[in-house]
Amino acid sequence: MGDQEGTVGFDEDIKPLFREEDRQRMDWAFDLWDYEAVKENSDTILERLEAGDMPCDGAWPDEDVAKFRTWIDGGMAP
Repeated sequence: MGDQEGTVGFDEDIKPLFREEDRQRMDWAFDLWDYEAVKENSDTILERLEAGDMPCDGAWPDEDVAKFRTWIDGGMAP
């Protein structure tokens, strides 16, 4: 995860969680592979992930949701 200090970073840890099909389905709203867009919409994304309705074809594993939450709580490193 992230750098040697254990920081969760967007490019290395978060962006790979979003598949190409997830990106295409959300393109109408924002780009899931764009750091600033995900950072700006992080609370909404987390709500949808925790509710299990994002992505629309099945919920993320709990550890991936936790990783996203850790990224937010840790200051949303790039």
